[in-house]
Amino acid sequence: MAQHAQSPIEADDDGVSIDGYSTTDDLQISLRSTILRYRRENGRTYHEDDKYILPNDESEQERLDIVNHVWMVTLDGKFCLCPKDNGARRVLDLGTGTGIWSIDYAEAFPDACVTGVDLSPIQPRYLPPNCYFELDDLEKEWTWDTPFDFILARNMGGSFSDWEASIKQAYEHLEPGGWFEIQDSEWPAVCDDGSMAKNSAIAEYTNLMAHCCAEIGRPITFTHTFDDLLRKAGFINVVKVPLKFPISPWPKDKALEEIGLWTQTSLIQGLEGMALASFTRTLGWSREQTLVLCAKARADIKNLKIHAYWNGYVIYGQKPLDAEKDK
Repeated sequence: MAQHAQSPIEADDDGVSIDGYSTTDDLQISLRSTILRYRRENGRTYHEDDKYILPNDESEQERLDIVNHVWMVTLDGKFCLCPKDNGARRVLDLGTGTGIWSIDYAEAFPDACVTGVDLSPIQPRYLPPNCYFELDDLEKEWTWDTPFDFILARNMGGSFSDWEASIKQAYEHLEPGGWFEIQDSEWPAVCDDGSMAKNSAIAEYTNLMAHCCAEIGRPITFTHTFDDLLRKAGFINVVKVPLKFPISPWPKDKALEEIGLWTQTSLIQGLEGMALASFTRTLGWSREQTLVLCAKARADIKNLKIHAYWNGYVIYGQKPLDAEKDK
């Protein structure tokens, strides 16, 4: 895990190219007027509000579940690195996606009340009795009356146009002593040994993704600064844990090799879904042009001689015990 993040990753020289829930009918969903409207674009399904660039169809849902596994492997099976890995009372999962993290946490801690929030209703209907899902836009004012003691934001890069405001909302909706944790990666992909050429398809792909997100006002290049934003919001005991996500199982280290294997799996599943809206809307590319680059990037991801990776971070902090309850 974190012990690998500070030093260069050693490549495996042998690397070659490789081609029981309870039932609930009421999901406790709060709806805004447009939240259930979808749009069809380039053969994929998206939420109607085009500020969110990722699809919400079945293929994307499968990718999200793979990414959840990437995080569980990276964190050695832990739900989080803050003290709430041992359980909490009221939990809020921001951008819950398929809800897999919320469901697993609720199952592990039956006394916790876990709420997952997302724009799209892609969560299952068979849930632990202590798990609930709500549909809402987290960039609007949060309306929960009862504070939480743990709030998680995983893979929300590209989702917020104003991270400072979102972190402030998290602070305001925590009880004194509560914890807020961010788990995210930072784009573009990087390489320490020159094996990822600057003109390679995977380098072009990740740089263009970073460019497109910046163009729409949702940058994904500054995750490493979030600890400063937590402190600015009033959090104490702030911790930043650096991580690395290899693009494939190229590392010699077995733990990083496994992380790379699952990261590669998620990329092969999701390259097109991540790029289609960004490249066609922001760059003016055609669907065909985008798919060609994705195919070339996929080949690079399968080439274990390309030693690229994403930097990642777990950043968490605590609301002071003597803080006035905001909600």
